[in-house]
Amino acid sequence: MDFTPIIDGFGIVLQPTNLLYCLVGVVIGMLIGVLPGLGPAATIAILLPITYGIEPVSAIIMLAGIFYGAQYGGTITSVLLRLPGEASSVVTVFDGFAMAKQGRAGAALGIAAIGSFIGGTVSIIGLSVLAPVVAGYALDFGPPEYAALGLLGVLLVSTVGNGGKLKAVIAAGLGLLVATVGRDTFTGAERFTFGNLNLADGIDFVPIAMGLFGLGEILYNLEENHKKVHAPAKVTKVWPSRKDLSDSKGAIARGSGIGFGLGVLPGGGAVLSSLVAYAVEKRRAKQPERFGRGAIEGVAAPETANNAAATSSFIPLLTLGIPANATMALMFGALLIQGVQPGPQLVDTHPDIFWGVINSMYIGNILLLVMSIPMVGVFVRILKVRPAILAPITALITVLGVYTVNNSVFDIYLVIVFGVVGYLMKKFGFDPGPMVLAFVLGTLIESSARQSLLIFGGDPTGFVTRPISGTILAAILAVALFPLLRRLVRVRRGEPVPTPEPAPDDAPDHASDHTPDRETTEAR
Repeated sequence: MDFTPIIDGFGIVLQPTNLLYCLVGVVIGMLIGVLPGLGPAATIAILLPITYGIEPVSAIIMLAGIFYGAQYGGTITSVLLRLPGEASSVVTVFDGFAMAKQGRAGAALGIAAIGSFIGGTVSIIGLSVLAPVVAGYALDFGPPEYAALGLLGVLLVSTVGNGGKLKAVIAAGLGLLVATVGRDTFTGAERFTFGNLNLADGIDFVPIAMGLFGLGEILYNLEENHKKVHAPAKVTKVWPSRKDLSDSKGAIARGSGIGFGLGVLPGGGAVLSSLVAYAVEKRRAKQPERFGRGAIEGVAAPETANNAAATSSFIPLLTLGIPANATMALMFGALLIQGVQPGPQLVDTHPDIFWGVINSMYIGNILLLVMSIPMVGVFVRILKVRPAILAPITALITVLGVYTVNNSVFDIYLVIVFGVVGYLMKKFGFDPGPMVLAFVLGTLIESSARQSLLIFGGDPTGFVTRPISGTILAAILAVALFPLLRRLVRVRRGEPVPTPEPAPDDAPDHASDHTPDRETTEAR
C-alpha cells in the first residue's frame, strides 16, 4: 500500500485554515448535539449556502466535523435530560439517564467520551486501510440483505425496552405502523394520510423523537408539580473509575467492531449499530436486569458503536458515491456543490479531499476528547436548573428545533400529538424507545423487502437462497429461538427458571411512586 497520499493528507489537514475549520465543525457539532431537536442533518442543510465561498477541502472537513461532533453532543442530553438529540442516541437514554439519577452523570459522560474516541479512532484506521476491501463487500449487499438486517434490528428492539418484552413489542409495532404513513414509493398510493398533503411524504424522525421524549416528559411531569422538588445528586467525579473502565473495555471493543461493520453498509448506520451493540451487551451479561438501571456497559457500547458507524459511513459515500444516511446525502450534495463527484474515482481525481477529510477525523476526535471530558461539569449543571425555567426552555428548543428542519408549522402539531402519545405511554408503563427505533428501521424493511420481491418475481424463498440474507435470517431464527430453547433445557434439568425483575417504570401506580427516579425527573 502506498502511504504517500495518506501522509500528504495530514499535510493538508495541518494547514492552519483547515485546522480552524475542523475545530469550528466539531464545536458546532457538539453544540447542536447538545440542543435537543437540532441535529447534524438540519445544521448541514442550513450551512450549505456558506460552503459556496469556502475551499472544497475546508468545507467538507467542517461539515464532517459537525456530523461526528454531534454524536458526542447528543450523548449529553441523552444522559442529563433524557432527550436524544439524534436517533443514534436513543439507546443511550436507557442507562445513561439512570446513571445520572444515581449521581453518576459524570462517569456516564466520561465513559461515553472515551468510548466515542476509541470507536471513532478504530473506525478511522479501518477507513484509511480497509476502505477499498470493505467497499467491495458492501457491493454484495442488495435489498434482500437490507430487509433481513432490518428484521434483525426489529427483533432486537424487544430486548432494549424497560417496560417488559410484550410492551416493547407493542411499541415497536406502533413504530412500524407510523413508518408506513405517507405516499407509497412503488405505487404512488397514499396511506394513512387522511387526505392531508402534509403527511404525503411521511413523518420525519425529529417530530416523533422530540414529541415522545421531549414534550411527553414535560406533560408527564406537570401532574407531579405539586410535590417537593429535590435537587439531583452532585457529580463530583467526572473521570470513570478503574472499575468502570474495566467493566466497559469489552463493550468498547465490541462496539467498535459492530459500529465499523454496520456503518459501512448503506442503511445500517449509527442507529442500527447502537441498537445492536446494546442488545449484544445485554444478552451476554451475567445480570441482564442491570441494563436500564444504570449499567455503564449500556452507555459505553452504543456510544462507541454510533461514533464508529458515523465515521465508517463515509466509506460508501467517498468510494462508491452512495450516501449511507440522510446526513451523508447532504454531504453528497455539498460535494456536488463544490464540483466534486463522489465515487470510485474520487481517490484518484481528488486525493486531497479524500485523504484530507479522512485524516481530519483523527484531529477532530482528539479535539472532541479534549473538550468533552473537562466540560462535563458545565453540562451537568443543567440538572440543577429550576424546573420552572428548564421546562419552558426545553419545550421552546424542541419546537424551534423541529420547525427548523422543514420550516413547517405542521411539524409542530406533530410534536404535540406525539407528546401526548409519549405521556400516555409513560403513564401506562410503555417505553417509547422501541417505538422510535422500529420507526427508523420500518422504512428500510418495507422498501428493501418490496424491492426484493420484485427481483425474485414474488417468490419469498429468494431471501433464503441468497447466502448473506439467508445467513442473517438464520441468525434471526437463532436469536428468536434461543431464549425458548434455554428455558426448555432448564425445565428438563429441573433448574429454576428465572423471572425478570420488573423495571421501575412498570409500577402500576405512577402517581404515588415517590422514588428518587421521580424526584430527579421532576428536577428536570
